[in-house]
Amino acid sequence: MFSVTAEYALRAVMYLALHEGKPVTGRDIAEGTHSPVRYMSRVLRDLTSAGVLRAFRGPSGGFELARDAAEISVLDVVNVVDPIKRIERCPLGIETHGRNLCRLHKRLDESIAMMERTLAQSPITDLLAPSDEGSVPVTASVAIGAASAGALGRANGRTLR
Repeated sequence: MFSVTAEYALRAVMYLALHEGKPVTGRDIAEGTHSPVRYMSRVLRDLTSAGVLRAFRGPSGGFELARDAAEISVLDVVNVVDPIKRIERCPLGIETHGRNLCRLHKRLDESIAMMERTLAQSPITDLLAPSDEGSVPVTASVAIGAASAGALGRANGRTLR
């Protein structure tokens, strides 16, 4: 349902939320999120252009969140790189439907709208805590170190990464 680009963008924002206080290089973000450096570079550029991130040049440069992670929703991030598309007209091009969607497409659009609301109400900070099952986000396991991640991420007898 979500593109790889959206996944990388969410990982990057989560990683930066865990590293507040100083800019983080694109390479460090890519390594910390298990993402290709060149691909992550493009994602970071898009997030910066959209105002989700701030970029700093120079030897101590890098990226940081443009505002508090609690103020950035999952929808904010996803819509930067892979906007969610609502069904506004008949996708089959049936002239008589126009903007009056049939029951199928109306129901699908209602589902998309519900997903949009859920993502809009989900701040990045909600994604940083371990799940009820004990797994931690990939960005957290790198950020908090292998020993801590092992303790937090143990489920079903194995460490989640």
